[in-house]
Amino acid sequence: MDLSLLASLFPYSVWECWWLAPLALLLDLRLGDPRLPWPHPVCLVGRLLARLEGPARRRMTSGDPSGEKRRGRLAGLACLLLLAGVTGLAAWLLVSLPLLGLLPAVYLAWAGLAMGSLLETGGEVLREVETRPEAQARKALSRLVSRDTSRMDRPLLRKTLADTLSENFTDALLAPFFWLLLGGPVGLWMYKAVSTTDSMWGYLTERWRWLGWAGARADDCLAFIPARLSVAALRLTDMLVRRLRPAARVWDGRWPGFRTVARQAAGMPSPNSGWSMTACAWLCRARMAGPSVYFGTLVDKPWLGPPKDRAAPWDRARLLALCALMRYSAVCGGLALWLVCLAFRLLR
Repeated sequence: MDLSLLASLFPYSVWECWWLAPLALLLDLRLGDPRLPWPHPVCLVGRLLARLEGPARRRMTSGDPSGEKRRGRLAGLACLLLLAGVTGLAAWLLVSLPLLGLLPAVYLAWAGLAMGSLLETGGEVLREVETRPEAQARKALSRLVSRDTSRMDRPLLRKTLADTLSENFTDALLAPFFWLLLGGPVGLWMYKAVSTTDSMWGYLTERWRWLGWAGARADDCLAFIPARLSVAALRLTDMLVRRLRPAARVWDGRWPGFRTVARQAAGMPSPNSGWSMTACAWLCRARMAGPSVYFGTLVDKPWLGPPKDRAAPWDRARLLALCALMRYSAVCGGLALWLVCLAFRLLR
């Protein structure tokens, strides 16, 4: 395909607009989600997907019950394609506005990254976990995670918070930033449509097993490279901070090697979630994952990180160290990925 055609389909990518991605990263880390009078774009994507559920479910349940699996997967795939297409078209129309397209391009790039809001929300939940009664702490954490928190004690609440923060390093930053670089706001929001479908429908429950299949598989594919880049970002950050600002290295773990991270991450049910979790677990010298309850079902996940006899428990200081590691890694990893893309652009 002609590069000029690609540029017209995906304007403001790093190939033609070098400054948009780092600006969006800076805005996200400094300000979090845009707080403006209209709904956040991801809320609009979610509302459209919710409206598609009824027709998709009717299509899935019509006819012979033996064909429900096939019809459900096809209906879910159709919804995914429609959602991604509408979302991408809307983004393209906004950023292609004559004279005014730059403003929605900056807004959509900024709104598509979520590391700032993830760390802000994580800090709020941590305060609830440390200062509130366990019942209120469980309720606060339940707003952030999909697993059952009703019987968690305080140590398990802390570990679960660490799990979800580290797992979302890919979903909140590396994957959307990767697609922002390659495809501009249009590519970013098409990815966000897929990610939203996975977040809302991608569960192995009776209700979503077939309708959510396409969204879950598509998200696995689109996040495959970013998930592995997240490990490189965390390793790069650890090396740079250790050498340039050793006092800022508040995490006290040791790097185990890429082979160890890959081996442990491969044991997770998801092909992508274990990579950033494993790296963060080792660098923070504490364990993550393990058996967890989702929607009343026990999922036997492997333990990630150092062995039990060498791991420290999750406490407030260690969770704050994890947040610092993720913030530094967002800057170092994001800028490193941006510089690599700029180098390819110069060599093109």
